[in-house]
Amino acid sequence: MGNGSPLGVFPVFPVILCQSMRGKRDETMKKIVCMLLAGVFLLPAAACARPVEPDLSAYHTSGEATIPMEILGELDEATVTDLTEEPKYVALTFDDGPRADTTTRLLDGLLERGAAATFFVIGEQVPGNAGLLKRMRAEGHQIGNHTYSHVRLLKTDKDTVVEEIHKTEVLLKELVGEGSFWLRPPYGLIGSERAKLIKTPMIYWSVDPQDWKLLNKDKVVSAVLEAVQPGDVILLHDFYSTSVDAALEIIDCLQAEGYDFVTVEELFRIQGVEAQAGVLYARPDKVREVS
Repeated sequence: MGNGSPLGVFPVFPVILCQSMRGKRDETMKKIVCMLLAGVFLLPAAACARPVEPDLSAYHTSGEATIPMEILGELDEATVTDLTEEPKYVALTFDDGPRADTTTRLLDGLLERGAAATFFVIGEQVPGNAGLLKRMRAEGHQIGNHTYSHVRLLKTDKDTVVEEIHKTEVLLKELVGEGSFWLRPPYGLIGSERAKLIKTPMIYWSVDPQDWKLLNKDKVVSAVLEAVQPGDVILLHDFYSTSVDAALEIIDCLQAEGYDFVTVEELFRIQGVEAQAGVLYARPDKVREVS
């Protein structure tokens, strides 16, 4: 009863049934049916808040579904449509780091899963964590600017706004070389006048589980999985251990649904959007007004 199976008994039943399929159609068909059965009988009920769907990519050609009818009959229309679409991309972003213990563990988890992320770092956090910044760049993650001391740019004089951004940019260039370090304004606030001072694109977010407030892995995971859609920019903080735990579980759940995790810059490129300096984007197809 404690294995999470909806039936609570006979966990070997799907294995026996799958093995009995020798000689029925081909091996790919067998794998699909076995995944369907495993999803029903073996997956823990609480593993992911959203259903894990089988990989039917072997039957996807030229944008059209060629899935056999006996399999289609077991899936609802929404699932079939979803499984035959193009790959789904999402960007995980992390604010307020780096922090030696939590960011290291997060980078380890991202590497294990083949997932890319974007880190909006605070300049004050850089000293003592140079190795983490270099590792981010080496492992294909995007590094962004979250100001030097996490000030509210909306309520800061213009000279200080420029200084806060410039100091962090100088530190980053010294460590990882040249690049365009996109800005995430602290608290997502900047204002139209100060936005004119910014020489890079600015990134807001489209999914915010308020991980800094919840400090609860399961609640953060649920909040993200209930809201996320392809093309979203997810806000998390690598400063908190619960957020790192949540991020890795979110990746596991969404990768099982066919999502790929890319950097914010890659997400814009995939969607064919050229990000403009001084513009605040919630996601590539959605600009957030600054006033």
